[in-house]
Amino acid sequence: MFDTAVNAFRVESLRKRLLYTFMILGLFMLGGLVPVPGIDGEKYTELVRQWGQLSSIMDMVSGGGLLHATIFAMGVSPYINASIIIQLLQVVIPPLEELSKEGESGRKKISKITRYSALGLALVQSSLFCYSTRSAMNSSLPTWLNAALVILSFTAGAAIVVFLGEKINDKGIGNGVSLIIFAGIVTRLPGMARTLYLKALDISGQLNPAVVGVIVGILVFVGVALIALAIIVFVLFVQNAERRIPVQYSKKVIGRQSRGGNRDYIPIKVNQSGVMPVIFAMSILALPSIISTLFFANSTNPVIVWLRNFSGSVWYYLAYFILIFAFTFFYTMIQFHPIEIANNINKNGGTISGVRSGKPTSDFIAKTAWRLNWIEAAFLVLVCIVPTVIGILTGFENVWFAGTSVLILTSVANDLIVQIEGELEVRSPKGFLDDMVTIRSGKK
Repeated sequence: MFDTAVNAFRVESLRKRLLYTFMILGLFMLGGLVPVPGIDGEKYTELVRQWGQLSSIMDMVSGGGLLHATIFAMGVSPYINASIIIQLLQVVIPPLEELSKEGESGRKKISKITRYSALGLALVQSSLFCYSTRSAMNSSLPTWLNAALVILSFTAGAAIVVFLGEKINDKGIGNGVSLIIFAGIVTRLPGMARTLYLKALDISGQLNPAVVGVIVGILVFVGVALIALAIIVFVLFVQNAERRIPVQYSKKVIGRQSRGGNRDYIPIKVNQSGVMPVIFAMSILALPSIISTLFFANSTNPVIVWLRNFSGSVWYYLAYFILIFAFTFFYTMIQFHPIEIANNINKNGGTISGVRSGKPTSDFIAKTAWRLNWIEAAFLVLVCIVPTVIGILTGFENVWFAGTSVLILTSVANDLIVQIEGELEVRSPKGFLDDMVTIRSGKK
């Protein structure tokens, strides 16, 4: 991985794209330091912390901008929600489904629709933020003017974040929105480690003598860190795992040359949908807490109280479990197309051993992907639930979303490395290994 990064900087075109990506991410981090005018930061932070786990989720996505009342407080959450809505609507609205099948032009139109939908959601979400934190607004301006200023600042910040993500897609390398989330999580890692260490010392502070307590605290911290490292290794292993379906291609004689006759395989990744099912599930399960917290914060109605505390209940984790499984199968269904794969195999004169061409081939591929979905869903649930169990048993706060953070970090970093390796391989007609030798010898 480190060799790939070093070699990428030795290729001029890749170096420019990487530096451009780092520049955009730097602008995102600088924008996260600009406060929203018209809000008392301390009061705002106190109000947002009352949202519980909801504030932790949204603050993680925004890179810490939510709790600090910056213009990037919403981060990419409006864009993510818009993407979820548009992808769901592609299944039920025929025109959107047709656009998704029109190739590059259709994808551009869907991206445009998603962009405008994200802007509308950002406006609605900004209004909800302003309403729920209205007591933190400054009284130096008229109420309506102050509210308009706050709403427009939040909305403009969300639009700028989407713009920065698209610039990475156009001139940088990697997925812009994913890299912005990645950068936001990475910047919070030192603070999370510090909080974990202080919590370990606090738990062990009750032991006597004090020296023993400090040693126990350090051991607890190291133990949790080793568990986190084990989770990272496990996640990387599963994300790179794939089921290879062997394909035999028929031999063709063209003139005096014979082509084909080789044996290849079709790789189907175990973790086909990445972290998207987890993000989908988190977004939907956050709705009860959002509605009850923003509109019924002071209500004592039993139903409202139950909804307000839903995110920490057993029902929340049960629903989390079910939704991850459901969205894993759903996301694979709309992204994976076994019929197209079977047609491509047939056009190139290939066959899967023991399977007839045509519909039996597509059915075999679909059945294989369906079986892998069960493993993928179990993997996502395990990675997301284990940190939660650790947090409950040890008393460590905010460890519950560590699994989600690990999934996002490893997925984005892994995809970026794969894309860079692909770019390096394309630039070498002799293959990737020859390209590495050429780069290291200074001939390129």
